[in-house]
Amino acid sequence: MKNTPIYLALAAIFFATDPVFSIAEEYSIALPESDEGIPGQGMLSPEGDWFKAHWTKRRTHFESRRDEDRGALFFVGDSITLGWGDNFKGYFDGVKIANRGIGGDTSRGVIYRLQRDVVSLDPSGVVILIGTNELGGGAAPEVIASDMKVIVSELKKHSAEMPIIINTMFPSSEAKQRPTEVIQEVNRLVAEAVKGDPQVILLDTFTLFADGNGDSKAEFFPDRIHLNEEGYAVWAASLRPLLATFGYTDTEADKFEIEEGFESLFNGKDLTGWGFRITPPRKQPKKPRPNAPVWVEISEPENFDGKVSSSDGRYQVVNERLVVTTPAEGRRIQQLWTQREFPNDFTLRLEFRATPNADSGVFIRQPQLQCRDYALAGPYTELEAYRPQDWNELEVVVTGSLARATCNGELLEEEWPVPAVGPIGLEGDRGQMEYRRIRMRED
Repeated sequence: MKNTPIYLALAAIFFATDPVFSIAEEYSIALPESDEGIPGQGMLSPEGDWFKAHWTKRRTHFESRRDEDRGALFFVGDSITLGWGDNFKGYFDGVKIANRGIGGDTSRGVIYRLQRDVVSLDPSGVVILIGTNELGGGAAPEVIASDMKVIVSELKKHSAEMPIIINTMFPSSEAKQRPTEVIQEVNRLVAEAVKGDPQVILLDTFTLFADGNGDSKAEFFPDRIHLNEEGYAVWAASLRPLLATFGYTDTEADKFEIEEGFESLFNGKDLTGWGFRITPPRKQPKKPRPNAPVWVEISEPENFDGKVSSSDGRYQVVNERLVVTTPAEGRRIQQLWTQREFPNDFTLRLEFRATPNADSGVFIRQPQLQCRDYALAGPYTELEAYRPQDWNELEVVVTGSLARATCNGELLEEEWPVPAVGPIGLEGDRGQMEYRRIRMRED
């Protein structure tokens, strides 16, 4: 067809309303011949005709699902994301979810296709894992982190509210041109790039999958790069707490019935009975560490009766769960306290669920009992009944000035000294921690 001025004018109108050129397929879904003019710094794609064919095949598949995937939660990445399949192995049944993984893809490749493959379909949220291919190709950590900043910026232009979940780059192996110290530097730079942005949640999947040497665990990565079926099960579990907080999963009512003699300290609807207490002043270090945690200081007490979140949004009530959300600062240390104090002997029971390597704590009258993702964050790393990224029961029995604490029936502390009177508190530090079914029996 001859490109007359009228035809070109009509085409310009069409292109302005739809970012994909549909006149010729190569303009809409094919891999560009050059990276000239494409935002980003890293390599656009691996070399070889195989990738061009694979890229086109995957994006043709994406085009076939545009109507079906509109408004979904999008997973964006490379072959590791592709490995979920379109049904995500059944791990997220009931969630409208879309796979935008292309084997061999890079951060810059994601930048190129982000508008058409994701943003134009009005995503409700985005889960990202990208960067290992350009790292294997020799890209510097600074380049990968810079391209991630572009991806996040483009997503934020679409929506200033939708959740953006970044999985930290998985461990691999120096034998795969992906040494642990370089991967950790990528993750550090990405964390630095998004620090302070409450819309972006970093999920510590590096620590989740790293062995004692910082390489990928062989039981989950047969080739040191790609997950097996067991690995996808672990990854799915790590994401579930965040998806629950954003309302994708765990929306059904909790049918738990409180035991006779116990009373609820958390009603499941709001933060009635809880608040912030005045914190003692902290002496500021002369030379603060660049990545030192933020310590929240409270000069006036706050009462959160009838409210579904604390004044700073850190503590939120979501579907009958008290959620200590992931801090935008990376680490932010603060406490939420009961307004009541407890002078009598008591039995405290609650359930908690942690994202990978999350750090929280339960204060008993005043001292802190570490409540963490014990398998990764310790200190109780030898527990046999602990369920990572699932619900676990914590029980604390206080008799006089001593407390006995167990997790799923396994002993944490036998004779732990506590004051004669004081409140119950929940700490936030790093990662996300959920609490539910918080109840007490005074003896």
